[in-house]
Amino acid sequence: MVCESWKAQLDTYLDGELPEEEARNFDAHVRSCSSCSADALSSVQMKRAVQVAGKRFTPSTEFRRRMQQSIALKPRRGFRLGWIFAAAAVVVVLAAGVLTSHYLGTQSARDHVFSEIADLHVATLASSSPVDVISADRHTVKPWFQGKIPFAFNLPELQNTEFILVGGRMTYLEQTPGAQLIYDVRKHHISVFIFPDGALRANLDGESISRKNLPFNMETWSQGGLRYFVIGDASAADLDNLAKLFRAE
Repeated sequence: MVCESWKAQLDTYLDGELPEEEARNFDAHVRSCSSCSADALSSVQMKRAVQVAGKRFTPSTEFRRRMQQSIALKPRRGFRLGWIFAAAAVVVVLAAGVLTSHYLGTQSARDHVFSEIADLHVATLASSSPVDVISADRHTVKPWFQGKIPFAFNLPELQNTEFILVGGRMTYLEQTPGAQLIYDVRKHHISVFIFPDGALRANLDGESISRKNLPFNMETWSQGGLRYFVIGDASAADLDNLAKLFRAE
C-alpha cells in the first residue's frame, strides 16, 4: 500500500525519534492522509492509556520497607575501622542516589509534560474535529471558554501579522482543564496551550527544551499565574513571534 512506509515510521515519529526533517515531512503527511492520521490518533490514545495504567499501582511505604529488608545484606564482622569506612561509603552512595533520583525525577516529570503536550498537538491534528469553536475572531473564541475552564486569558491581536486564528477547544493536562488555541501560518499549524501554572507538578522553568526529543518546535513560559505552551511544525522564529504576541497581552 502507498502508506506502508509511513506507517512503519509511526511509532518512531510519535516517540520523537525521527530526524527533524523527516519529522516535518511525516507531520505534513499525517495532516493530508486520513488513514495515517487515524492511526496516529489511535496510537496516541493507546500511549496515554498505558501511561495512566502504569500509575494505578504505587507501592506503599510498608511494602517498600519489607522489600528493602528482604534484600538487605546481613552485616559481617570485621575490623572496626573497615566498618567505619564501609558505613561512610554507604552514606556517600545514598546521598548521591538521593540527588540523582531527585534530578532524574525532575527531568522525568518535565519530559513527561512535554511529551503530553506533543501528544495533545498530534491528537488535534489527527482529529476530524480539531476545534470546538471555529472562528478567526478572538472576541468570539475567548468568551466561548468562560465557564468551561477555571481561569481567564487574553488573546493577541493578529492584525498585520501572518498568523490566522482557526479556533479553540478544551483540553486536559495531568487532569487539569485548559485551553488549546489553533493558529495557522503559511500552511503550518501551531497549538497554544494554556493551563493554571500551579496545577502542574513539574518544574518547567530554568532549562531549555531538548528539541531532539520532540518532533516539533516548542516554547513554554509562565505569566500571570498561567503556563503557556506554543508547539508546532512551523519554524522556531514563527513560534517565537507568536509567543511574543501572547507575552505582550
